[in-house]
Amino acid sequence: MSEESNKIQSMADLLRSGATLTSLSCPACSSPLFRLKNGDLWCARCRKKVIVVKEGREFDEAQSITTLSTVEQTLLGKIVEVNEKIRGTNDSDDLQRLSMLLSSLLENLKRIRSFRKA
Repeated sequence: MSEESNKIQSMADLLRSGATLTSLSCPACSSPLFRLKNGDLWCARCRKKVIVVKEGREFDEAQSITTLSTVEQTLLGKIVEVNEKIRGTNDSDDLQRLSMLLSSLLENLKRIRSFRKA
């Protein structure tokens, strides 16, 4: 398969996985950008995440939004892991410890989501 065919295949795979084609183009290669399910913009040709900074908005602010999104995804993954451990144990001490951990993770997730909305 040629390099161009691979890029087209990559774009098709993104669409099949639920990404949407945007009207934006990559600043590096001018290829169309895709919005992933998690909200990130992705260039299929460069195979990189793209951060778009709107006029009047600082790059650091845009980068912090991306960081919060990454932290949110990590917390969600850890919540799933802790939930699986809770399902697999009958020990009351483990259940108490895991419940406290789950509560803490959920509280942090709530904080992250409130930061993103602000």
